[in-house]
Amino acid sequence: MKRLALLLILGTSVFAQEYTKADRIKDMQIMAEAMSQIQTGFFYNNNEIVQDGAIRLSDAVRRVEPPLEEREEKDPMTRYMNQKVKFSHKITKKIDQKAKIILQRFKDGDTQQAIQAYTKIMKQCMECHTQLRTW
Repeated sequence: MKRLALLLILGTSVFAQEYTKADRIKDMQIMAEAMSQIQTGFFYNNNEIVQDGAIRLSDAVRRVEPPLEEREEKDPMTRYMNQKVKFSHKITKKIDQKAKIILQRFKDGDTQQAIQAYTKIMKQCMECHTQLRTW
């Protein structure tokens, strides 16, 4: 029994991979496509397109996290001043919440509120890119 548990632990640690910058770039591309899809759904007043885009956005934003080198910053002062991990988690939580609002509001026919949530998502995206990505 102990051997089986040890094998399971070793097997999962071998196959588990760290989240890399390449993974983040891929997820950011998916998020950009999802935002474009939501916007297209607004233009065509198509609930299915909006729902698909909001679900894709929500799935992608839940995967996004700082890469290992950002989470394990060597310099304690830099880590304290940047607060990249905490900041990015806060933004991803807000984006996920607003994507759910888009789903519900557009489904209910409240297009203005759905578009307002979309605009707030864009604001969060730009805030992250200006603060963390130093645009």
